[in-house]
Amino acid sequence: MTNTVDEMRAKILFDVIKEPCGMDTILSTEDLCRDFKIGDGSVVNALKNINIEIEKGKLTILRGRSGSGKTTLINILGALDKPTKGKVMFGGRDITRLSERARDDIRRYKMAFVFQSVALMSGMTAYENVDFGLRLAKYPYEERDKRTRECLRSVGLEKRMFHRPGEMSGGEQQRVAIARAIAHKPDIIFADEPTAELDTATALHVVKLFKELVARDEMTIIMTTHDPSMIDIADKVYTLEDGEIVE
Repeated sequence: MTNTVDEMRAKILFDVIKEPCGMDTILSTEDLCRDFKIGDGSVVNALKNINIEIEKGKLTILRGRSGSGKTTLINILGALDKPTKGKVMFGGRDITRLSERARDDIRRYKMAFVFQSVALMSGMTAYENVDFGLRLAKYPYEERDKRTRECLRSVGLEKRMFHRPGEMSGGEQQRVAIARAIAHKPDIIFADEPTAELDTATALHVVKLFKELVARDEMTIIMTTHDPSMIDIADKVYTLEDGEIVE
């Protein structure tokens, strides 16, 4: 397939963003801070001097109570927000200094997101939900079909791919969201509280699926959770309290 204009522009960018931050580090932060002004003019320090390293091909968990800063952190790591100060190093470059267009390209081609709310299109089947993003990226039908089927098969939904979300359990819907996320083969998946609305058994199944993707496909996954039962499955855990990393 001939590259689209967007893909060619992204390739130029990613030819630069390809040097590793360290031997095994794909993403890191340096003295990262994020402040928010509230209604009375005062400032809330949501993140304070965060220094972390995310290893390539590992499952990293950001753990903390509600309000600890983990969602703010994952949004900055995923180029959805910018820090007040500090750096986010991805492929040897500080992505906080890139243009919005370049950051959009990074999110589109190098990253994927799985949220607490799966946000599937209710009128589409699981297959169509996964295929939709590939169509928008102008992949040809043959490649879209192959990738869509492979991704749904990899999350254990080969027999459910032509069912709509309303015909699926919460865990199955989340697996569709994961299949959608991995379809374009991102470097990193960001999962913000993906198990929060699931029962314990289903939540553990989803996290084990993440672990399988890491082991089988060497994917890098960063997941936030407030559930301590999830941390034993992770390769690395960072705990946040009041916007700071604690041991």
